[in-house]
Amino acid sequence: MEKQFLTRREAAAFVREMGLPCATATLAKFATIGGGPSFQKFGRNVIYTPAGLCKWVSERLSAPKSSTAT
Repeated sequence: MEKQFLTRREAAAFVREMGLPCATATLAKFATIGGGPSFQKFGRNVIYTPAGLCKWVSERLSAPKSSTAT
């Protein structure tokens, strides 16, 4: 059974498993300044959903490119 909610540490690992760099501290910073994946609070704990993380990753990826000149 796939987990429905992920802790911040698990969320960073989830993104890294996709082959992309992501640190727990980066998610914490984005939660403060904005620009990160959507999250919810459960008491004092921050939780993420796999779907929300996938959406955030896809929004941050550029279109495929064949050259760095453009």
